[in-house]
Amino acid sequence: MMSHSPFSSQACLPLAVAALCASFAPGAQAQSQAQAADVSNPGTVSAQRSDAGTLAAAAASLPDVVISATRTPQPAAQVLADVTVLDDQAVQRSGAVNIADLLARQPGMELVRNGGPGTTSSIYIRGAETRFTAVYVNGVRVDSQSTGGAPWEAISLAQIERIEILRGPAAAVYGSDAVAGVILIYTRQGDGAPKANVAVGLGSQGTRRAEAGISGQAGAVDYALGASRATSSGFNARPDAAYNPDKDGYRNTAANARLGWQVNGAHRLEAAFSHSKMDAQYDGFGTQGIDEHGVNQLTTASLAWAARWSEVYDSRLSVSQSTTRYRTSPDPYATKTTLRDALFQNTLRLGAHRLSLTLEHRGDALVNDPIDTSRHQNALALGWGWQGGAHTLQLNLRHDRDSEFGGATTGQFAWGYQFAPNWRVTAAAGTAFRVPTLYHRFSQYGAPDLQPEKSRNVELGLRWADGGSSVEATLYQNRVRNLIAFGAAGPCADAFGCYENGGRAVYEGLTLAARHRLGSVNLSGSIDLQDPHSRDTGKLLARRAKQLLKLGADTQLGGWTLGGEFQATSHRYDNAANTSRLGGFGVLNLYASTRLAPDWQLLLRVDNLADRQYQLARGYAQAGRTAYAELRWTPGF
Repeated sequence: MMSHSPFSSQACLPLAVAALCASFAPGAQAQSQAQAADVSNPGTVSAQRSDAGTLAAAAASLPDVVISATRTPQPAAQVLADVTVLDDQAVQRSGAVNIADLLARQPGMELVRNGGPGTTSSIYIRGAETRFTAVYVNGVRVDSQSTGGAPWEAISLAQIERIEILRGPAAAVYGSDAVAGVILIYTRQGDGAPKANVAVGLGSQGTRRAEAGISGQAGAVDYALGASRATSSGFNARPDAAYNPDKDGYRNTAANARLGWQVNGAHRLEAAFSHSKMDAQYDGFGTQGIDEHGVNQLTTASLAWAARWSEVYDSRLSVSQSTTRYRTSPDPYATKTTLRDALFQNTLRLGAHRLSLTLEHRGDALVNDPIDTSRHQNALALGWGWQGGAHTLQLNLRHDRDSEFGGATTGQFAWGYQFAPNWRVTAAAGTAFRVPTLYHRFSQYGAPDLQPEKSRNVELGLRWADGGSSVEATLYQNRVRNLIAFGAAGPCADAFGCYENGGRAVYEGLTLAARHRLGSVNLSGSIDLQDPHSRDTGKLLARRAKQLLKLGADTQLGGWTLGGEFQATSHRYDNAANTSRLGGFGVLNLYASTRLAPDWQLLLRVDNLADRQYQLARGYAQAGRTAYAELRWTPGF
């Protein structure tokens, strides 16, 4: 039986809001499966190495530096966007198999997945489609020109030391794709004396994980190398008797490298590489006794040159490429996306003013038999930031010229006002767009005359912060037109249905988030009251909930760090007509860690403690209660 919604009472939600505020008060088959899951260089802190003498300070205060808002490092106090930063400890403590599980625990985020961790996954920011989030791994753009959006199931958490989540449109900075937000992912970077890290883990469902890495610095050269392997026998993802009753496991292998050369005090070269392969079993449509596999591979590579030409002017030049491959067996399906990017970014600081000029060339290519096509975009982006007294302003303007759709100009404006000590109000407005994927236009379901999806967003924010405590409220509305959806049969070659600019959508809501230390206990939590719906029908968009609740707590006791996480989601619908209801659910996770010796750390986790049965997509089960133990060796930590 599916668990009942924790929001079954109309009185429950107001009580939950009041409790949270009181607690934190100040003082093909494969293609069809992918459709079922979802109906540049942003810079790196290492670029600051071109600033002589600033590296140590930047590294020491890394959580207080934000890159995603303007594509260049800036103090968190000056950032006007809604941003969350997850550091290395948060990643390790999560115990998650891949990044999608960790992201789903953050404010404003939802996960939809067809079964276990290796299967097709979608991440919604503020209820918007997964393709509306721009994703970068070590500054390399990652996207699929088949389904649209990043292949979350292929991204391993091993060796990742930092994740930035920006909520809200940022097309004026990043171009197409950043309609709902941006996620930046960074693997480890070397610094100081050589350091090794080795971890092994065992868990339920035959889960085994191992990772190893080494990082450090030798003179002007720094390095970080890592590799990981994870396997699991999994569980039966489709318990319906019509499908194969076998367990659906996965095998994930990943490797990464970052190399840097500080040529002198003003110039730095850096190269980055990552590769991951997720081989996951899945149950096809109406098949029995067939061992079906979906293999997802993601490879990224980049080369960058950061230079500081004077005390006020610096630049960054980078070239990058990502390749996403997906294939299935024994059913023969294969698709390959290749993205190439060249970026020339310039920053000028004049007193209280910060000016930026960016030139970017992007190329997208898709090979998906019989499709073999490509397109490109050229862009010019301008930015201006200013801080004076209690006021902060940020203005961005970008023009993209697409080889197929012509020109598109996007802009965004943000203002912040610190009206009292520890208090700040912000307001922002912006436009964004996303061009159709090549598959949307040229596949058997495609429509060559599809138009780009376009949006207009406004939001208001209020924040109180004092030391490690904070309370934030963000009210937003993002209106999208020309929304691409899979519709009825039409001009395309397939009688089953065609992609179409199916209508208009509104993603609106309120996010409340808080963090506070009560005695020896660290508390955190968020509530999302959202209404992602169709402007044409008024119905809730498929697989999006209207209420999300996330709570966390941890404390130190007897040499142990003990903590818990609770996530609750109201009911959703599996279809646009809102006739197929998915029940709400609540899941409790517990974790504990301790340092067994100076170089040894033990991590224990129990996920879904109450063994709840729930579904994120109709017919696809999620894991019940699971346990995991990991031993990590980090000499010199």
